[in-house]
Amino acid sequence: MSGLLTHLETGATTTCRAWSLTRRDGVVMGFTDHDRLLRFDGVDFRPDTGLTALALQQTTGLSVDNTEALGALCDAAITEEDIEAGRYDGAQLCAWLVNWQDVDARTVLFRGTIGELRRAGGAFEAELRGLTDALNVPLGRVYQKACSAVLGDRACSFDLDTPGYVSERAAEEVVENRVFRFAEMGGFAEDWFRNGVVRVQDGAASGLVGLIKRDRMDGAGRVIELWHPLGATVAPGDRLRIQAGCDKRMATCQFKFDNLANFQGFPDIPGDDWTITDPTKSQRLDGGSRRR
Repeated sequence: MSGLLTHLETGATTTCRAWSLTRRDGVVMGFTDHDRLLRFDGVDFRPDTGLTALALQQTTGLSVDNTEALGALCDAAITEEDIEAGRYDGAQLCAWLVNWQDVDARTVLFRGTIGELRRAGGAFEAELRGLTDALNVPLGRVYQKACSAVLGDRACSFDLDTPGYVSERAAEEVVENRVFRFAEMGGFAEDWFRNGVVRVQDGAASGLVGLIKRDRMDGAGRVIELWHPLGATVAPGDRLRIQAGCDKRMATCQFKFDNLANFQGFPDIPGDDWTITDPTKSQRLDGGSRRR
């Protein structure tokens, strides 16, 4: 920063802006509004993407910093297919002001994530959200019968690599990037994968994840159906990782996953019908029907 300040104080500056973008699948991309390639922090910042930025709004306190970036869609950088597939959703972005004659003289202008992405006419417009945007997310426990954890997260702590809870196999028949048919999938009961996920390991849809809506037998075969089509084409032979699903019920946590100690729900909490009903002789206090 001191080197950049010294440069700015000269009055004759050679500065430009540079952006590094890190997608959730680990791909790192660099862009600059300068007319030549810049390189620092192990990233090449390319000048041929047409990327530029609008004014940056920054505030004190916990208000959210925000700005926008504009750019052209091109095969060598950000493509419409990748945007449609969701590869840039939540991607991390860092923006610098750089002295292009001495890239060690630079300072960070913005650090955050990509929010809403809009595209039209061969170009895209991305909303950039600052780090304080995460403070707008509600936190805390929710008092409900169902478990509030996500299968495999820190609260749940179930190991998704446990044998019997995942199937890694090649795609066979794929319909509309949403329905996967397999000639055989032994060792797993029907509905075992319902509410689980399908992760594509390679191919054009590598890195994409789909939520499983149905898991049913079809004669000797198996049909896995997603809630929504994946954003890129899955071809026969592409490797898939299919993970078992959890419906958030205590019985499922206990008998399917043997993980009752980490159940994050409140199965015995009374329901609204119990808290507002008139006095009754019934001894049922579990939130169920009081007319039985």
